[in-house]
Amino acid sequence: MNRQIRLKSRPSGMPSPANFEAVEAPVPTIRDGDVLRRTLYLSLDPYMRGRMSDAPSYAAPVEVGAVMCGHTVSQVVESRHPDFTTGDIVAGYDGWQLFAASPGKDVRKLDPAIAPVSTALGVLGMPGFTAFVGLFDIGQPKAGETVVVSAASGAVGSIVGQLAKTRGCHAVGIAGSREKCRFVVDELGFDACVNYKTDDLVQALRMACPNGVDVDFENVGGAVLAAVLKVLNRGARIPLCGLISEYNATENIGGPNLRPLLVNRAMIRGFIVSDHQDRFPAFLKEVTLLVRQGRIKYREDIVHGLDMAPSALIGLFEGRNFGKLLVRVSESEQVSDTT
Repeated sequence: MNRQIRLKSRPSGMPSPANFEAVEAPVPTIRDGDVLRRTLYLSLDPYMRGRMSDAPSYAAPVEVGAVMCGHTVSQVVESRHPDFTTGDIVAGYDGWQLFAASPGKDVRKLDPAIAPVSTALGVLGMPGFTAFVGLFDIGQPKAGETVVVSAASGAVGSIVGQLAKTRGCHAVGIAGSREKCRFVVDELGFDACVNYKTDDLVQALRMACPNGVDVDFENVGGAVLAAVLKVLNRGARIPLCGLISEYNATENIGGPNLRPLLVNRAMIRGFIVSDHQDRFPAFLKEVTLLVRQGRIKYREDIVHGLDMAPSALIGLFEGRNFGKLLVRVSESEQVSDTT
């Protein structure tokens, strides 16, 4: 049977386990051109909160009663497509379920010899690609400039700071614990990290960014963004990637004073990484090499079992994860082709 986690109801505010339900469904059958695969890893990401809502957004919501969406790494168990064979490892968008089937064009074959396959959901997947596009295409950092990134220990922010260092920038992170700040500086090589829960944000940012801020890669919004705006340089750029502090708000929480954007002739631009798929080959070529050289490091936070996905996603919004959050759904196996 195919274990699935479906959206049972739409949350108001923070999601709860009651918004999800686990069901057993038949394993899909396939037709010519299709590939059947079993999920190995499921990625949990902040955008999923938006998909649980029916409010207007850049993507269609998950329907109540449907399988929750999500990027996956899977193993092919049956193929009727000439480009895939049983046992291949692929990346796709199969959602919160054990088995999925679709045409072969919907998945991308992975080479386990290049990097651990789980990285296709993190540093070499959508989060890493988001960091690459947002920083380089929108932030356009130059050597000697200061780049600040919020949620700096997370899947996207951790890559942003490291990429900034490859361009000769001063990289400063913002994170939510002493342990996360230590990791960002000592393990990832950022120049400094500010703890937004304990530090006076504006004062700490001024100390960590003595020459001001040229690029703010924004993942959080709210009070964090308001603090960064006070230390912007003239001509600063703000790639607006996420607003995780606001995703579960049930009323208008207000916003920062945007006057500094005017005074400093700053540019703020929201972006959705799926609009930039033409840049994926360039990202994969550059960042794969950096990972293999050890110049880009990453951390994964893995929970085990598909049924743990709802509580793990809730924990993501509470800041409990440390690194790229993944669910280990099943183990890879030696399988024989049944076609």
